[in-house]
Amino acid sequence: MNQCLQTIQDYGLRALGLGERLLPRSEFTLCEQVTLIGSGLIWNVYFAGLAVFFGFFLANALAVAKASRNGWLRKPAEWFIFLFRGSPLFIQFFLAYEILVQLPRAGIDVLGITIQTSWMTRAWAGALLVLILNTAAYSAEIFHGALRNLPKGELEAAEAYGMAGWTRWRRVVWPHAMRLAWPAYTNEAIFLFHATTLVFFSGFPAFQQRGDALYYANYFADKTFNPFVAYPIVAGYFVLLTLGLIALFGLVNRRLNRHLPGAAKKIRYRPNLIR
Repeated sequence: MNQCLQTIQDYGLRALGLGERLLPRSEFTLCEQVTLIGSGLIWNVYFAGLAVFFGFFLANALAVAKASRNGWLRKPAEWFIFLFRGSPLFIQFFLAYEILVQLPRAGIDVLGITIQTSWMTRAWAGALLVLILNTAAYSAEIFHGALRNLPKGELEAAEAYGMAGWTRWRRVVWPHAMRLAWPAYTNEAIFLFHATTLVFFSGFPAFQQRGDALYYANYFADKTFNPFVAYPIVAGYFVLLTLGLIALFGLVNRRLNRHLPGAAKKIRYRPNLIR
């Protein structure tokens, strides 16, 4: 027990660069595998949390642009969504890294000011940007579908009450669109969380072996020649966090539907088998 507590102290935050710098080399214990894989999970939560947060706002903007009658807004939004939904996420990671490493190491001069660009090749920035753009494209399609399926009766009622423009959007259109889209958006957030395991298997390197959960699981599987310990640990972590994510989004769903009679419908996880 004391040895396991020492292991947690040494490797619990190793994925962030805290604690022991060297990974275990032999005689891997179950505690070491659980601890190191758990430390790597911090990166998965980081990528998923920030990507969902920023991607949500970008997706709303893209959905509105795609629903616009103005071709200068609609066409760029349609091509952006098509591009990121039509190409594999793994390839997006690879291409983004190759493009970012081509930026000048000394930075880019803008009006006499040198803007550093080297930090964009790091996974915490470059990979996060790719995840934001990717989830924004998928989420925008979900939100756009919700905007197109708004009940005409509610829109007519809003006009009858004298609502127009921003007032109607804020009080009628956007809240109802969120209620329609939220179950599907929950599944998109879950899939994005699972997709974060691709980050360190794409072009973005793990600096000083500070990888995510799957990175450490792959390390243990290679060293022990036994994938039936490390990978189930990763699966267990992701199952637990997925349940937490479903519960969190379920609270938001109940909040969005709080005015409806009866209990809000429970969100069910329906994984996308093909994407």
